[in-house]
Amino acid sequence: MISNQRILFIPVSSAEGIGEYMRSLIIAHAAKQRWPELDIHFILSRKAPYAHDCPFNSHLVDSSPTKETAKVNQIIQALNPSVVIFDASGRRSQLACARAGGAKVVFISQHRKKRARGMKIGRAKLTDLHLVVQPEFAIEPLSWLERLKCHCFNISRPRHVGMVFTPPEPATTALLLEKFQLAKDNYVLVNAGSGAHFIGDRLATDVFAEQAVMLAQQGVKIVLVVGRNYPAEATVHPNMVTIPSLNNDEFIALLANARAALLSGGGTMLQAIALHIPTVAVAVAKDQHERVAACANAGVIEAVTSIDTIAPALLKICSDAHNPKQRALLANLDVPNGLESIIRELEEIMPTCV
Repeated sequence: MISNQRILFIPVSSAEGIGEYMRSLIIAHAAKQRWPELDIHFILSRKAPYAHDCPFNSHLVDSSPTKETAKVNQIIQALNPSVVIFDASGRRSQLACARAGGAKVVFISQHRKKRARGMKIGRAKLTDLHLVVQPEFAIEPLSWLERLKCHCFNISRPRHVGMVFTPPEPATTALLLEKFQLAKDNYVLVNAGSGAHFIGDRLATDVFAEQAVMLAQQGVKIVLVVGRNYPAEATVHPNMVTIPSLNNDEFIALLANARAALLSGGGTMLQAIALHIPTVAVAVAKDQHERVAACANAGVIEAVTSIDTIAPALLKICSDAHNPKQRALLANLDVPNGLESIIRELEEIMPTCV
């Protein structure tokens, strides 16, 4: 039975980023809700700020799991999982270890270079399911060589499932709006990711907060979500609600009810697009530049590269009169939540692991 099986999540984890862990956590919660008796485990870097807060069984290693091959393989062998999910992580030998123990191997990629890594012949032959957590407009299509590789070597073609997030719940939304004294469509949500990314020599959160204060001074209500990896004192302003961190369901609930958003170019930007929220996006990590450019070219976000233009860009997208074409594109955009697709994929592969 599926409910008696074990899933091991191995996301990228470090002192800086949090996106892969949050995505794995969202999938884990959904899987647990679908199959309550499922045994779920994580392998995480002990340097990650969230390492000791994981609500599932966690096994800590000294650095990123990708760099801890011997320890990770030891844990895989001891747990003997039915499925191992490598979220943008893992070495070929780790995939081989999981497969040798009878596990189904799932690899999740979130941008072109990571997708290409998952398609290397040695890795791809050890991968049962390669999921790309991006809408197709946000990432370059497979090259002719990559398509040929799938055909000639009989490897699974990566499947685009879209971004992954917990759907907003009306009850959660109502509680949050009341707690922070907010009204739907009457605030701008600001978040620079985990809080540990930099723009130049400054923390991205500080840059975002500085620009947000300019709007707050002009009467725009701001909700600043700092991020749990932020190492400094958060900015405060009378017209700004400053929140240290939120669970994904809480974050999505606030994002879904915002008038506009200022976000980094990671998963939250894609979540905003799926929720049809006008967004100004700034790349704060090296893997975000292509994604931001692709979404800007599709006309569904405003991409900003100069810090000084962030506040003016936000003021513009808060106006109904600004860029009606983009608002129409967002309103008519059908971008499914990849979470449902992933649960269906797991349901298909897990019974074969018994």
